[in-house]
Amino acid sequence: MTHPSESTAISKTSRSGRWRALIFTLFGFVALLTGLSLFGDLQSVRAALRDFDWRLMPLILALTLWNYGWRYVKWNRFLQALRIPRIPGPMNLAVYLSGYSMSITPGKVGELVKAVYIRRINGTPVNRTSAAIAAERITDAIAMLILALVGLLEYNYGRPLVAVVALVMLVGIIAIQKPAWLHAALDWLMRFSRLESPIVHARAFVDASNQLYKPKLLTQAVGLGVISWAGECVAFYLVLIGLGIDAGWQLLLTATFILAVSSLAGGASMVPGGLGVADASVAGMLVLLVDDPSMNRAVAAAATLIIRFATLWFAVLLGAIALPIVERYIRRISPGAIEPLASHE
Repeated sequence: MTHPSESTAISKTSRSGRWRALIFTLFGFVALLTGLSLFGDLQSVRAALRDFDWRLMPLILALTLWNYGWRYVKWNRFLQALRIPRIPGPMNLAVYLSGYSMSITPGKVGELVKAVYIRRINGTPVNRTSAAIAAERITDAIAMLILALVGLLEYNYGRPLVAVVALVMLVGIIAIQKPAWLHAALDWLMRFSRLESPIVHARAFVDASNQLYKPKLLTQAVGLGVISWAGECVAFYLVLIGLGIDAGWQLLLTATFILAVSSLAGGASMVPGGLGVADASVAGMLVLLVDDPSMNRAVAAAATLIIRFATLWFAVLLGAIALPIVERYIRRISPGAIEPLASHE
């Protein structure tokens, strides 16, 4: 058990980590504003934001919560498949939401904080729970690929990216379903003594992952992903309507395609939160693909700011609220349970 003074020091370290995350978030948001202002004239962007129908914002945020809700269902399906003890009541939701505070880390690897919190609460090894986090990301990517397909027949933009991501996903899933291959590779790497500890964790990760990519569970997870992310696609559609673009099935199709492809581009870039990559993709594709007199660079920049606030930054805010709630809960159930986030035993 951690000594009380050590627990206090660790708690202070955790708080400083949250401050660093907050500073990075603010820096990223300022950089995003600056970049989009350069894409569209600042005064014109302000005018577009001023003219936006802000009465739609509650519904847009509700659709974002729809996305988070179904992804939470998927997360619990994965934990159940791994036989990880369920955390009681609302705290289970708080642990899940805490991962969103790390949405702006490269590849969202910061979401491992969920696995660390679960270990602190019920002792499940991080290398086991992290398999569920990876499965979340992979099934989300597959869901976005499916949503992107609705526009690939009509638009040429993004086809190489979608093809590459689809190929990587396919190879990865096949490899996970053949754990003997991966264990053979790990046996070869065991010759290097410095890799012994990481390989032990990698073996546990491979064994846990193998349970999450069985055809039935994989199909359910991808289905939940399509349902959840479709909510954000509709939210983006409403953003465009709020900016004066004529409503219609063609606009919904275009909004779905743009959000799906830009999300894939942002994820593939490994840039924290897809900052810059996803934003540039959204704004650029809006100008290229939306055939409407009201669409211009300023409206595209405004649409990007609004949808990114309603998705990425809204998620970061929810996660930042959940983090201290989870840490207080852990201190209450076990004063010595607060351990360094770097510990992954």
